[in-house]
Amino acid sequence: MRLATLKNGKADGELVVVSRDGESYLSAPGLTMLAAIENWDAAEPMLRRMSALVEQGAGGTLDHSRLLAPLPRSWQWLDGSAFPQHGALMQKAFNLPPIETDRPLMYQGLSDRFLSGHADVPLPSEADGIDFEGEFGVIVDAVPMGTTAEQALQHIKLVVLINDWSLRAIAPIEMKTGFGWVQAKPACSVAPFAVTPDALGEAWQNGRVHLPLEVTLNGEWFGHPHGREMQFGFHELVAHAARSRDLVAGTVIGSGTVSNADYATVGSCCLSERRAIEMIAGGAPATPFLHHGDHVAMQALAPGGSPFGAIGQRVAVTG
Repeated sequence: MRLATLKNGKADGELVVVSRDGESYLSAPGLTMLAAIENWDAAEPMLRRMSALVEQGAGGTLDHSRLLAPLPRSWQWLDGSAFPQHGALMQKAFNLPPIETDRPLMYQGLSDRFLSGHADVPLPSEADGIDFEGEFGVIVDAVPMGTTAEQALQHIKLVVLINDWSLRAIAPIEMKTGFGWVQAKPACSVAPFAVTPDALGEAWQNGRVHLPLEVTLNGEWFGHPHGREMQFGFHELVAHAARSRDLVAGTVIGSGTVSNADYATVGSCCLSERRAIEMIAGGAPATPFLHHGDHVAMQALAPGGSPFGAIGQRVAVTG
């Protein structure tokens, strides 16, 4: 099942069920994505009936220009760093000691808005080191404190594709305080469609999205690393987050930048990683961070199409 949110003048938009080809939709009257997740047991059967109807030809033609992020805002955004190759490259490039922990890495970020995957992204200054980060994410229903990883799989209701914008020049300044990121992590962008895990078929295995994530920068190929190389699956990230607290329905949990051991062949999903590779190889980075006007595009590639739809955005000047 494929869900999306249409702009309707309200902050949470209008929940719609979308056909597999992304061209048709049926509206869920009076329902938002957050309300559906908060009442999933009641909402899911109705949404699945609507999904069957839209595949049979019911509904209207989808206006992609009206699509918001599938979940335009929520109570909580927790981002992991579950691809070990990304961390290893950063440590080697910057001569950092390894992080001695057997726990997943995770921080809490901004969740009062998620940006549409096709809208311009206003960011204040090129000097901030503007970067993109392609990653997968999940949306959960209410998760009780102490939920195990095995139990957590049942709480993952939707899977999404995220561009986690980052300001690299600010990040180390904030990290040195020991408190975490605020200015270095603006709002994330999300591809237009959220899908149920079963809709991914064989591409959903062991709490991981087994698909390549293709990234282009100004129309040029940048990378297509694969989602299977997560050290911790999403179910393990959910269990980690719920160790000492309940997770409210609508919590979004990210994988962190998709990164593969074969980075020389498959490329990267963020500028910072490519710059680290350049530093390791030649002593200095050659690839610049983003400029105003640059265009970033992302989509997960699957047989028969792109399940989450595409992110395609331009970095804009504020004001």
